[in-house]
Amino acid sequence: MNNFIVMQGHTYQEEKELGIIWSPQQDKGGNIQHSWQRMKEVQKGDRIFNYVKGLLVAISVANDNYQNAPKPSIMQNHSKWNDEGYLVNLEYHELVVPLNVRESFNEILPFLPIKYSAFQQNGDGNQGYLYPCNEELAIKLLDLISDVNIYQVDQEQLELSIDNVRRTERNTLVPVIAETESEVKTKIRLGQQKFRKYLTPLWDQKCALCSIDLPELLRASHSKPWKDSTNEERLDPYNGVLLCCNHDALYDKGLITFDGQGRLHISSVICHEDYLMYGLKPMTKIKIHSENKVYFRWHKKNIYKIV
Repeated sequence: MNNFIVMQGHTYQEEKELGIIWSPQQDKGGNIQHSWQRMKEVQKGDRIFNYVKGLLVAISVANDNYQNAPKPSIMQNHSKWNDEGYLVNLEYHELVVPLNVRESFNEILPFLPIKYSAFQQNGDGNQGYLYPCNEELAIKLLDLISDVNIYQVDQEQLELSIDNVRRTERNTLVPVIAETESEVKTKIRLGQQKFRKYLTPLWDQKCALCSIDLPELLRASHSKPWKDSTNEERLDPYNGVLLCCNHDALYDKGLITFDGQGRLHISSVICHEDYLMYGLKPMTKIKIHSENKVYFRWHKKNIYKIV
């Protein structure tokens, strides 16, 4: 199961009425957008967060894989698009309380991918139609949606709120959220287990920097984070390095990095006086595999903090 965010705007009511999402294959000038091409990735069972004018208003489930389909007659007024397009049949589950993305953006921002993000850095939606939604972002959106849509009963309110409880029980959104969250968390857990299994031997079962070899203190650290990686890159054991808890946290936050030769770089965020406390030795060079290089360079360019 994969997740997506669809930016519907003025087409939402038309598409909801038909139980679909639809995009053209190209515009009148023959131009092709990545957000239209992404429709071809949608498969039966995938979840789609519906975004309309700053709000997440529904969670939809794909009833089948995408298909080539002409523009629906109800959408003929959108003349700037060609008639040939991509269509996915959806089951819409509207939120009782839409989620205001900008109001929750500080919580959402850390999970946005560097490339092909549905949202700009100020919280506005990007131009385009269908965007990927990585599993970590999906979990955060589900948490935020649950906070405002799933009624929490306490003992004092029980008798006065029985109608609200019944409405919640009948709301199809509740099982969709629960099932989606369960599937997403399972996908992450199994992926991380497989990643660690094949990465650990590459580093002789010890931290690449300090040689700690206690398994409970070791972490399989992604160089290109889960949110930015393809499915293949997420499981590629060369997309990472084995580090102890301390060095894993520094690497994850971009306070240390490695270049294509395996040489350690320490962010200026960390004072020289603190190197010993963090177990860091300038100019340390770790033994790497050639397949690590492209991922280390990506981390140094995109994650490493230079002040």
